[in-house]
Amino acid sequence: MTLEFSVWAPRAEVSVEVLVAGDRTPLILEERGRWTADVVALSAGVDYSLSIDGGRPRPDPRSAHQPAGVDGPSRVVDHGSFEWTDAGWGGIELSRTVLYELHVGTFSEAGTFRGVIDHLDHLVSLGVDAIELMPVVEFSGARGWGYDCVDLWAPHSAYGGPEGLKELVNACHARGLGVVVDVVYNHLGPAGNFLDEFGPYFDDRHHTNWGQGINVDGPGSDEVRAFIVENALMWLRDYHVDGLRLDAVHAIVDESAVHVLEQLSSAVDELSSARGLPLWLIAESDLNAPRFVRAPHEGGYGLAASWADEWHHALHAVLTG
Repeated sequence: MTLEFSVWAPRAEVSVEVLVAGDRTPLILEERGRWTADVVALSAGVDYSLSIDGGRPRPDPRSAHQPAGVDGPSRVVDHGSFEWTDAGWGGIELSRTVLYELHVGTFSEAGTFRGVIDHLDHLVSLGVDAIELMPVVEFSGARGWGYDCVDLWAPHSAYGGPEGLKELVNACHARGLGVVVDVVYNHLGPAGNFLDEFGPYFDDRHHTNWGQGINVDGPGSDEVRAFIVENALMWLRDYHVDGLRLDAVHAIVDESAVHVLEQLSSAVDELSSARGLPLWLIAESDLNAPRFVRAPHEGGYGLAASWADEWHHALHAVLTG
């Protein structure tokens, strides 16, 4: 089987190669720093790495699975092979939804997607309408909060990987539960973060509490913005999740004419219309700014909702003294 493979790597000076079981397939440089080739050895379930200018093996920036962790090879995933049973799922209305936020690694004794499934009936009995999963993509080590994630396209292998997450979403929809995934687009963790070797994903002009800001408005930012938007669509399309919670959007500095959040919102709206399902984007922000949820024609970004941290902190103070 042959797979058409492409990677954006403008910082490669001489070569980009796909490494599979000791074989090296060179990619061909095309426009705008993109390297492409048909790779015969790649098919579902095959592990591979990338080498830039003959350097050390690195995971694919868009790796769908990292079974050996953040420093190991990537694995090809065929998203079309999963047997979904949620064809009758019609989605749920966010404004009427009771969300239950949970951390997969600590929610059950197993600390896996399967462990969450075992407790879904209990959540239904509580009156929960949807679960909101704290970050579930690959980060260094087996356990952690997940906010130091680095492989943004790969569900955490210690939780059950791509297959486990799909099984969880499928099981939720079978019980009438929606699923929201917490995604982090404002920074990456330090361990296993190799994106900077491929291209200008980060920007010294903008800094966050965690280091360099993400480059969404500088040279090369078109590809970085596409990386973010297409990643979001992947969760909604390939994993059937109902919405995304966008972590700390106040740390995404974008001085472009169209903010990346507006671009993202527009793309999600198009997918929602195409699928005939409500799909949500929920911002986490400490700015208390209405522009996140205002419609684009009113100067906003068009997100479905925003966390109200001020209200949360005030209520916590009242209840706890």
